[in-house]
Amino acid sequence: METGKAMTRLLRLLLSSLALLTLFAAPAHAERIKDLGTFQGVRPNQLTGYGIVVGLAGTGDDSLDYATQGMKGMVSRFGLTLPQGVNPALKNAAAVLVTADLPAFAKPGQRLDVTVSALGKAKSLRGGTLILTALRGADNEIYGMAQGNLAVGGLGVSGADGSQVSVNIPSAGRIPGGATVERAVATGFDTAPTLTFNLAEADLTTALRVADGINRTFGDRRARAMDAVSVAIDAEPGAEQRILMMGMIENIEVAPADAPAKVIVNARTGTVVINGAVRIHPAAVAHGKLTVSVNESPRVVQPAPFSRGETAVEQSSAIQVTEEKKPLINFKGGASLTDIVKAVNAIGASPADMVAILEALKQAGAMKAELVVL
Repeated sequence: METGKAMTRLLRLLLSSLALLTLFAAPAHAERIKDLGTFQGVRPNQLTGYGIVVGLAGTGDDSLDYATQGMKGMVSRFGLTLPQGVNPALKNAAAVLVTADLPAFAKPGQRLDVTVSALGKAKSLRGGTLILTALRGADNEIYGMAQGNLAVGGLGVSGADGSQVSVNIPSAGRIPGGATVERAVATGFDTAPTLTFNLAEADLTTALRVADGINRTFGDRRARAMDAVSVAIDAEPGAEQRILMMGMIENIEVAPADAPAKVIVNARTGTVVINGAVRIHPAAVAHGKLTVSVNESPRVVQPAPFSRGETAVEQSSAIQVTEEKKPLINFKGGASLTDIVKAVNAIGASPADMVAILEALKQAGAMKAELVVL
């Protein structure tokens, strides 16, 4: 027991010292480890539920079967049984799906924000109230209960002639703090043989730097990179010890590796994004634009008097070819992103033209970058 208390005091002292050191000795372009990824098991869980929203101003599901069944199930909780074959008019109610995220370490009694979305033909959920709804996880167990008044940012109005005006989405809304946690999710971080830190983006160099930063901070070899994503960290069992160590690790600053050279092209919107790692090897680019225009000018031809001829239409076409002269661009070796942008802007290339130029540079072997087309 005394050994554990001494270790706790030592870890707290190290944490305080580390916080002071990071104020004066932060490396250039460094990032906190907590911004690069998360610890395995320490993550949110998705919750989903099926419920009924009531109190609508005639904008509900009307005769939707599963809304009717949901309403029957709800009123049966209060001892009310509808006669056989009788369905309630549900213009003031709507079947909805309720979703929420259960954060890591969430405890029973804590509040969660929920999103409520219409499942059927409900026109608007404005002014509605969600009736008590169970929120279930992937294992079909209940982890929360939701209920409350909806905040709807959308607005929908329809006229008698069928015209409609809609602002935003009136068939979905939110209930801030509308759910209560009923069951905690065991993360297992305090009993696992080792702690595992997972990077948000796979990179071997960054994983090695994270492991090295942890080892330099603690002065031992407790961290090791397992692959491009995971870093395994040896830790003593027990929640208190591991929480202290995790808090220290999250605030360690390391310099992540530079991103690989990439050119992202969105063919639908014409957006082209080039990151700073892209370099161009020696190459020359000439980009021209050929325009062919065809003008049709038909004219009516009248026959000579008393010739018994017929009026006819004579076709007259004028074809014109215009070719814009663009200068030849010479890229020197090691051209940077700035050089590429300046050169492409100099010839007045559109986004579509830029895509064609970049593709040609890659095919010619002058651009050593990954070309990603979305």
